Amino acid sequence: MMKTIGLIGGMSWESTLEYYRLINELVSEKLGDLHSAKCLIYSFDFEEIAREQEKGNWKRLAEMLINSAKKLELAGADFVLICTNTMHKVAKEVQEKISIQVISIIDATAEEIKKKGISRVGLLGTLFTMEDGFYSQQLAEHRIETLIPEKQDREFVHRVIFDELCKGIFKGESKRRMVEIIEKLNKKGAEGVILGCTEIPLLIKQEDVSIPIFDTTFIHSKKAVELALELSE
Repeated sequence: MMKTIGLIGGMSWESTLEYYRLINELVSEKLGDLHSAKCLIYSFDFEEIAREQEKGNWKRLAEMLINSAKKLELAGADFVLICTNTMHKVAKEVQEKISIQVISIIDATAEEIKKKGISRVGLLGTLFTMEDGFYSQQLAEHRIETLIPEKQDREFVHRVIFDELCKGIFKGESKRRMVEIIEKLNKKGAEGVILGCTEIPLLIKQEDVSIPIFDTTFIHSKKAVELALELSE
């Protein structure tokens, strides 16, 4: 019996749309016919989230996500995905307050990295994801070393995410600069790169770079479908 996936989305809706598309496409591929995913979505007004992030009010952000996760659990979700990398900063707090599982985007990505025999990766994402340490620390638990771009490049990536990708704006010049940043990480020793913001895969694809990319949106969606259908590789 297919399980019901709970999605905490709207951070931004652009990437939540990708989650919905990918999850349903993957279920269709696995089951065929007219099958699609059983899922529930709680979608935030991202402006409210972004304001609290800017203020560094992670306690309030945790409360907001806990509230949404509880609603999904009450509505019948069998497990929950936080459809953003940055907000995994408070994933443990959310998990402590609900009885269903929060599926970690970081752990799911680490599994895919290890399958490729890689132990050192570059990380692109918001400033919070790249600089706050929660992401690299969790990867370190999987014995994966994390490299981040230099300060100027980190600020560029953050700006592109919030000022362009979250608004559905895709610029060729931003893509070229992002590819250059990935190449720099590769020269520093990164064997692959994590697209550690669920909007970045909307801009950067595997064919754009010479090293493996880890599309966290796809990886997280794939993990959700495996659990919903109780599949094992």
